[in-house]
Amino acid sequence: MAQTIYITGATGFVGKYVVSAALDAGNAVKAVVRPSSKTKLDAGDGQSLEQVRVDLRSRAGLVESLADVDVVIHLAAAKAGDFATQFAGTVVATENLLAAMTEANVSNLVGVSTFSVYDYLNTASGTLIDESSPVDTAPELRDEYARTKLLQEDLYRSWGAQEDNNVVILRPGMIYGPDNLWHALLGAEVGPKFMRIGAKATLPLAYVENCANAMVKAAEMIPTDPALASEVINIVDDDLPTQAEYAEIVQARIDTPDTFFVPWPVLRGAAASVKAANRHLLGGRAKFPGIAVPDRLHARFKALRYTNAKAKRLLSWTPTYTTKQAVERSVKFEQDAKSASTSDSRSL
Repeated sequence: MAQTIYITGATGFVGKYVVSAALDAGNAVKAVVRPSSKTKLDAGDGQSLEQVRVDLRSRAGLVESLADVDVVIHLAAAKAGDFATQFAGTVVATENLLAAMTEANVSNLVGVSTFSVYDYLNTASGTLIDESSPVDTAPELRDEYARTKLLQEDLYRSWGAQEDNNVVILRPGMIYGPDNLWHALLGAEVGPKFMRIGAKATLPLAYVENCANAMVKAAEMIPTDPALASEVINIVDDDLPTQAEYAEIVQARIDTPDTFFVPWPVLRGAAASVKAANRHLLGGRAKFPGIAVPDRLHARFKALRYTNAKAKRLLSWTPTYTTKQAVERSVKFEQDAKSASTSDSRSL
């Protein structure tokens, strides 16, 4: 049955695909964009799309914007800036949204989280990461994003514990797609070059279109399927490649940065030594780049295993595109966008 779905973060990298997937599935969409945004989302013939201009960091207009909504997909979050900035864009925004949903009697929520919440530092190599895996209890040692997303999950659970409220938490892996093919799970920029880190670790990838379809599936099911309420579901693709396999696929199709390679054990050992020296000699006060912080490195490069079995079972979802197909589609989307931009420039 078609729903009216309220999608926050609708103009973001993932949000645009979620809006499209929701419309293509026959749902009506209220797409949340910031009041200052100049982005205009388009709907096809016969599709119902309304752009809602509200700032989630404020409660002004939120309750009214939720009128006639069946379910919310909450994507909006801050991924950059200091802790205060990310706290406002993720935690405060979520608090405001949930309060408005309660007042507007909207009781169904797909809360989007992230693989970043898991405790990678204290997880042994080769471990299967699933929904029962422990989350990080010291995220302040890693980064602001992990800290605020864990706080956000706490808000989801508290809201879902209230009578008649239904929430399912989705944790996507590394979401990739157009303009985001060469990403942080492959390494880090060091000056003018890119340091490739590791080759054998499996990448927890979630192609953006596959991910969007899973989110819409959850939104369509949560109002009527009590089995989803309070569940946590990981979203990753089927044919997960190693770092080396993925890099080969991408490098065959696009220009990539000039790189040099560092084995994961070498960097892991160096970062552990830096952390120990900082703790013993400097009282842990020194600040180092991310590639020298074990908590961050283990989250990005440790060799682990991943499963999407629960997503398949509870959402009846299967990734539509393989890794190669996803990369090929992404390259085509990038080329089409570039051609359209060039054409628009010539017409001015």
